[in-house]
Amino acid sequence: MRLTNLDLAALRSFVTGIDAGSFMQAADRLGRSTSAVSAQLKKLEDQTGSALVRRAGRGLALTDQGELLLSYARRLLSLNDEAISALQSPELEGWVRLGIQEDFGETVLPQVLGQFARAHPRVRVEGRIGRNSELREKLASGHLDLALAWDDGTAKADDIIAFLPLCWLGPAEEGPAPLWQPGGNTDQNEPLPLAALEAPCMLRTIACTHLDQHGIPWRIAFVSPSLGGMWAATAAGLGISLRTPFGHPASLRVLDPASYGLPAMPSLGLALLRAPKPDNQISNHLAAIIRQALQDMLPAAWTTQ
Repeated sequence: MRLTNLDLAALRSFVTGIDAGSFMQAADRLGRSTSAVSAQLKKLEDQTGSALVRRAGRGLALTDQGELLLSYARRLLSLNDEAISALQSPELEGWVRLGIQEDFGETVLPQVLGQFARAHPRVRVEGRIGRNSELREKLASGHLDLALAWDDGTAKADDIIAFLPLCWLGPAEEGPAPLWQPGGNTDQNEPLPLAALEAPCMLRTIACTHLDQHGIPWRIAFVSPSLGGMWAATAAGLGISLRTPFGHPASLRVLDPASYGLPAMPSLGLALLRAPKPDNQISNHLAAIIRQALQDMLPAAWTTQ
């Protein structure tokens, strides 16, 4: 059987187009004409012998074969980029210390550490998952070189990787009675129960501030020192919580604010912060891998380019 070599440039255009929601936006991101990107898509369809996308209203939807190819395309491009990074990067040796906000510990950290370790085997990476305030303290004291943390309004524009929408979360399974209704289920003064992290917590402060601004009474029904504990309390129906749609367990669902009389929430910046010392090559290479990993994982509408 004659083997077919898939075109990596065409695969990159295909993945970029799906992530961006249109191949016109993909062309803009890749610095190519729309016709050139369309030709690459046609080439992939000829190589695979399958239609990969179909129109769905004003947008695009993957066919079954397109969905299958997308998964392989991400892996092929990741391996290609990793190989180029290993071959073109200088031989690095030393160590780097990375801190990551709890929300991204189970998703971003393993991928980033694995990719970096394979590209730079002589560099030792120390990873720490922690709360936002802890990461910032360790960064300022020189105990971390890089930290992926929520922006508290002090991050530089170049440090912002993405803006993630904040949302109210509740149990995936609705109980026999609504978790909360405006004015309360039985008592007109019944406050909204919240599951939150221990103070200081930026998202806890944001939640309480917005509820106060909208005249909604609230109470802290459950406090946890860790994100896992807060997830468990929220899933059990002890209270609703405020977080982003990224990384929460299947036992939770995003609540429609209008249905529960809750305020719509803003987006929150996610920043990759550096220690207050001169840049070094190790930190620069790790920062580049983190940025790329998040751009691959998050919806294109959330990320900054």
